[in-house]
Amino acid sequence: MRIEVTQADITTLAVDAIVNSANESLLGGGGVDGAIHRAAGPRLLAACRLLPETRPGVRCPTGEARITSGFDLPARFVIHTVGPVWRGGSHREPDLLAACYENCLNLAREQGVDSIAFPAISAGVYGYPLDEAARIAVDGIRRASWRPERVVFCTFGASATAAYEGLLR
Repeated sequence: MRIEVTQADITTLAVDAIVNSANESLLGGGGVDGAIHRAAGPRLLAACRLLPETRPGVRCPTGEARITSGFDLPARFVIHTVGPVWRGGSHREPDLLAACYENCLNLAREQGVDSIAFPAISAGVYGYPLDEAARIAVDGIRRASWRPERVVFCTFGASATAAYEGLLR
């Protein structure tokens, strides 16, 4: 398995699957979620609407993952996961964030994904401290019972890039 860090727009990556750091509705939002919905086109929203709700307005509870086609993206699949909102670290945030990576890898394995790109789940508007989010991500991939041939941590800025690169040295 090869693990890489790249500072790029995740919607442009030529991988089998990209991970969407989504909200529980899966109907689009800001940041990475909004960028993926815009780049994938309107069929992504239509596909997300078809996913069953687990409770009103929730198609993907925090820590879980769902998969759709990538539609207009270079990636064949979008794996949607909902990271925890940072509330100080005492509300199961580390366990929920680790579950995001585990559940994304499980869906990737089921679909025969050989390459996958992850954003910094929860480290944007959800407020998770970047260094801790990166550590959980890298540890989760390294400890996984199954990994694809290529894992890309796709970052959006120099500080995130440095955080992931530091952990991979």
